[in-house]
Amino acid sequence: MMAIWKEYKIEEIADVVGGGTPSTKVPHFYGGNIPWLTPKDLTNYTNRHIANGERNITIEGLSNSSSRMVPKNTILLTSRAPIGYLAIAANEVCTNQGFKSIVVNPEKADYNFVYYLLKAKMEYIKSYGTGTTFAEISASVVKNLKFNLPDLPTQTAIAEILSSLDDKIELNNKINQELENLAQTLFKRWFIDFEFPNENGEPYKSSGGEMKDSELGEIPKDWVVGTLKDEFNLNMGQSPKGDTYNETGDGMIFFQGRSDFGFRYPSVRMYTNDPKKVAKKFETLISVRAPVGDINMAEHDCCIGRGLGSISHPRKLFSYTYYKMLSIQGELKSYDNEGTVFGSINKETLGNIKTIIPPFSTSNGFDELVKEKDSLIYNFTNQNQQLTQLRDTLLPKLISGELEVSEI
Repeated sequence: MMAIWKEYKIEEIADVVGGGTPSTKVPHFYGGNIPWLTPKDLTNYTNRHIANGERNITIEGLSNSSSRMVPKNTILLTSRAPIGYLAIAANEVCTNQGFKSIVVNPEKADYNFVYYLLKAKMEYIKSYGTGTTFAEISASVVKNLKFNLPDLPTQTAIAEILSSLDDKIELNNKINQELENLAQTLFKRWFIDFEFPNENGEPYKSSGGEMKDSELGEIPKDWVVGTLKDEFNLNMGQSPKGDTYNETGDGMIFFQGRSDFGFRYPSVRMYTNDPKKVAKKFETLISVRAPVGDINMAEHDCCIGRGLGSISHPRKLFSYTYYKMLSIQGELKSYDNEGTVFGSINKETLGNIKTIIPPFSTSNGFDELVKEKDSLIYNFTNQNQQLTQLRDTLLPKLISGELEVSEI
């Protein structure tokens, strides 16, 4: 039996709650135990649920502002700067005035379904934005937004299908982050603390391994100080002609700069049939302008634009290279203020950055040890791409009623 869909205004199925900002001139309004979110907290945020933002406020701060507490499972919709960031409160939170939070009545709608509904209809929602400095949607506009909803059991069934895909995506992301954290910890132990295994499998420095002075401090006796260009091959990007860009898959994958980056691998894909500079699969990618120093890895052979450089080891130690660049990310980011308009770093400056270079046997040993972890990250990332494509295909069809739950 087909579900019956009926049109509702948001205000018929939920309360719409605004936010506010305690005075920043009163220090004791901040630093408390109340989670307080701003749109910035949802910038590049990929999970559905969020428990807290960058700052907390105190009870006094809450009382002396127009912000209000909203309950767990409230849908947090940014209403300005920009419109359209979306998350679900994992616990009680409050927000600044950049949100119109939607507290769904559980007797009338499933909050997960409403979350996916808003996600699917975001362009429609954004079309109501007004303002001269930046677009904004008012509480009145949100309350009067109209959507078709099926009966509550059908809403829940649809939400469960979509949530199961997102649950798996988020689990894979969590595993990937844990695997990378483990590898970074191991890199620090080997190449910063110098506790790599000696010939007896014991930690080198704490087992009495011989050290020597260098311009970068004490280092193991067989290690040397050099520059990045002494240890790696550097390749700076060059953007292809603008009329060769496309989103249809014609030509080689093209990454322009930092805005393309996701976790580990670029997530935004353009294509070009006129590649100028190419990074090979698994080479490390570094943003070299606006901003400098963000690190990613090439998932495929790809064209790199002028916002990127690629770094590779002459003997193809891809994992070692990636974690080495992560280890000096702070130094790389210090060049973000070098440009006149925005930060940038050129090939010569990048190549001349001083670094400690270990013997090949040590860097190769690390690469072999973490290669399996990186392989898992690669596989989970590919799986997530497939799950995301499936979710994004199902979402508009399920939310509109074009596809029945029974047909899946």
